[in-house]
Amino acid sequence: MNGAAALIHTLVAAGVDTCFANPGTSEMHFVAALDRVPGMVAVPTLAEGVATGAADGYGRIAQKPAATLLHCGPGLANGLANLHNAKKAGTPIVNLIGDQAHGHRPLDPPLAAETENLARTVSAWTRTCLDVHAVGSDAATAVAMAKAQGGRIASLILPSDVCWQDGAVPSPAVAEVPRGRIDDARIDRIASLLALADARTVLLLGGEALHGRGLAAAGRIAQKTGVRLMTNTSIRKLARGRGRPEVQRIPYGVEPAVQSLADTTHLVLAGARRPVLAFAGPSGPARPEPEGVSIPLLATPEQDIEDALERLAERLGCPVSGPWPSAGDRPSAATGAVTPQAFAASLAALLPDGAIVVDEGVTFGRDAFSGTAHAAPHDWLSLTGGAIGSGIPMATGAAMAGQGRRVVNLQADGSALYTVQGLWTQARARLDVTTLIFSNRRYAILFNEMQRVHAVPGAQSAALLSLDAPALDWVRIAQGFGVEAARVDSMADFNRLFERSVRTPGPFLIELMVP
Repeated sequence: MNGAAALIHTLVAAGVDTCFANPGTSEMHFVAALDRVPGMVAVPTLAEGVATGAADGYGRIAQKPAATLLHCGPGLANGLANLHNAKKAGTPIVNLIGDQAHGHRPLDPPLAAETENLARTVSAWTRTCLDVHAVGSDAATAVAMAKAQGGRIASLILPSDVCWQDGAVPSPAVAEVPRGRIDDARIDRIASLLALADARTVLLLGGEALHGRGLAAAGRIAQKTGVRLMTNTSIRKLARGRGRPEVQRIPYGVEPAVQSLADTTHLVLAGARRPVLAFAGPSGPARPEPEGVSIPLLATPEQDIEDALERLAERLGCPVSGPWPSAGDRPSAATGAVTPQAFAASLAALLPDGAIVVDEGVTFGRDAFSGTAHAAPHDWLSLTGGAIGSGIPMATGAAMAGQGRRVVNLQADGSALYTVQGLWTQARARLDVTTLIFSNRRYAILFNEMQRVHAVPGAQSAALLSLDAPALDWVRIAQGFGVEAARVDSMADFNRLFERSVRTPGPFLIELMVP
């Protein structure tokens, strides 16, 4: 058995059965082995940023790693931005990176690069396979490292000779390292604090505290104590909608973020990192919480937050609750002009049960989160690392993992251009994705940022941030990739097309003209 076949056998045995691939010459033995080794679904992508972003979306929904197949150091470099986002999200991913054969690399061929150094910038674990006999064990270790601490990136670099040589043996899965358990003393300290708490105490949730057992326990604690449930601006995955505990998000903007925590006396970190604003302005704060607030730690993102919250709820004597009571009715779809508030109302009214929302709406889509609190039950995924271009690929991977759940991608037009090739993968795989392009034909967030730093756009700077000369035609772009598409400029037309898109199998793109 050659190394490539042993690699695939090992990955499948460890539960990695999906690979988002953009291969080249050094990966051809892996590609050939796909015909001989069953169990691996290889998903072709047209760009490495699509492969890595799709692996991020897949891992967030499937809660297990997908693999990426990347062509040498330059291919990895092309995918780094969305690996950066995945690192910030804590998404498990196994990168398989081809490289020059051991004997050829010293000759400095064109694709020779500092691949290990590139991989380390986003990876918790990086290794170059040195020998065909090590392929199986290295692959098994990579999967275990990706699953550790709730999700990390593991990068395995595979010189082409270790894949073409015979003598490799598949390895069994490596046992997962259990997540760190919070000691009783800390649980007692936090329980004593929360027993005297009110709405000025915030339980800041992250990771597994935002869905499943963790969110259910956090909801019980909030009902018992009156604390507020919040999360950071960037969300890996949040289960929300009717029948689920309502979790407020710290807004992106500096002033709204500061205001959201203005009365907070205690900010308890429950699987979340301490909040930090995306950028520091000339006169603005670095963090949104008020001065003097106490910041006790229940659990870090790497620790077992589900167990900690359940034990905390038990320690507080929280009753076992049923479905979370909804604080409001599902809104009606909006009509008339297109505004952020009208869009949020229509999305809340029309979002199908069990949908997955991928949010890279940036400026226009900023009200969509708060406006959909009482929509049908759904999962919300957002851009986590600030590197735009994650939306279309993340929606692609989430749809692969969601197995029939409708994915709704809230997508700013400027950031969509970074990885628009993901539409082709959606069309090829007939994925149930509705892409909503907010077409304002400019980088609106950057116009806002110029104002925040007290700069007035002139003719040259305005042109640098505009997308209207020539104007982009998203309907034709989508159709060119094989995705059905239409353009709308009113809420009534949007409502009609959106309802049609979520009822029709396969991908659909709506270009929503926004002011």
